[in-house]
Amino acid sequence: MLAAKTAIGRPALWGYNGRAYDYGPPMNAPEPLYPKQPPLRIALLGYRSHPHVGGQGIYLKFLSQALVDLGHSVDVISGPPYPELSPQVGLIKLPSLDLYASEKPHKELRLKHFLSVTDLYEFGSKMTGGFAEPYTFSRRAARYLAKHRQRYDIVHDNQCLGYGLLTLQKMGIPTVATIHHPITRDRALAEAAQPTELLKKLTRRWYRFVGMQIKVAQQLNHLTTVSEFTRQDIAQAFAIAPEKLHVIANGVNTDLFRPLAEANKQPLHLVTTASSDQPLKGQRFLLQALTQLRASIPGVSLTIIGALKAESECEQIIKQHNLGPHIIFKQSLSNQELVAEYNRATVAVTPSLYEGFGLPAAEAMACGTAVVTSDGGALPEVVGDAGIVVPAGDSKALAEAIGRVLTNPALAAQLAAQGRARVATQLCWSNTATALTEFYHRILNPTEVAQPCTPSTTSA
Repeated sequence: MLAAKTAIGRPALWGYNGRAYDYGPPMNAPEPLYPKQPPLRIALLGYRSHPHVGGQGIYLKFLSQALVDLGHSVDVISGPPYPELSPQVGLIKLPSLDLYASEKPHKELRLKHFLSVTDLYEFGSKMTGGFAEPYTFSRRAARYLAKHRQRYDIVHDNQCLGYGLLTLQKMGIPTVATIHHPITRDRALAEAAQPTELLKKLTRRWYRFVGMQIKVAQQLNHLTTVSEFTRQDIAQAFAIAPEKLHVIANGVNTDLFRPLAEANKQPLHLVTTASSDQPLKGQRFLLQALTQLRASIPGVSLTIIGALKAESECEQIIKQHNLGPHIIFKQSLSNQELVAEYNRATVAVTPSLYEGFGLPAAEAMACGTAVVTSDGGALPEVVGDAGIVVPAGDSKALAEAIGRVLTNPALAAQLAAQGRARVATQLCWSNTATALTEFYHRILNPTEVAQPCTPSTTSA
């Protein structure tokens, strides 16, 4: 489907077997900034913010820099593991028990922790199979901000959605929360993947914090999300009006993620990211597709950026089909190393069953690498007309789409060029920061009427 048209006359994105996708107007076209508005003092919150633990750290790292580039003063308030930030961005560390970093978490309790209800709750939850960090971080953040409320004009939470945010709102502190996707999706898929009722119950116990997130989202006054698909999904899952959620897409640092002149493309090579080996990420379907591909294209190989769980379904597929010699695992890469991996590949694959946005696909597009994705969640919305999209969970369709690109250099080059252009014009962090700045000012000045001016062209 190379020239399909959507109902509103725009070109549809690449589809599979004649299937077209359309999610409305281009993403993240920011509204103009109001003139005569002073720079803001912004507190960004993240309960886990190191880039290697997932997308939260990536979001905070690049968003904070883009906001600084627009002239704002930004502090990131974070629990461990702490983020990697620009020197122009402040870091406020709120220590936790950090039990997931300990090999023997049951031995981490100290006498001082008995003086803190929050610490005791975090320890007790971990020992009984729960995940308390969103709740306990929000309590610590609320205490800190209550003491230092005069330092900030606005507080922006990143997917924590703990009860502490409601405390801030009740204190009159302007508070925004970004929801990247409803964690109810993760919970449902994780529970369905468990083979026994006991393991299903343990999974539900771990995800108990989701009930808190739903209640907080329902009561917070100001919410953003990162795609139109996710807006509708959150509205349904959390029982809130779609109009309450403002769509402001994620960005990509196009100065960092870019085609490298010295890149040496490895023929027939694929790359994928697996920041967490969860059913949601669909890695098993890529491994099944790789098995099928090798029957017709024996030289195809794969780099997985991340790790798989021991004895997981993915690991079993690798052993069963003797894929080990054809797969390279790389972990804890620097940004520069990640860019090099994207540039080295012929095709970047995102096989997820669900993505609230799909940052790895956007990063690969920015690097000028052809992209094949599933239609899980917001991926069609992110990829637009710059990639091939197949039904989620269909390894045969995934193998056929990857094979088309591997065996057609002209198609690979066309997708690569379209991907880079799409990210550069629609998915850069300066767009995200500009749109968020406008949103912040609307919250702080709800009755002000101003004439718009030309948007800033500051690069993130």
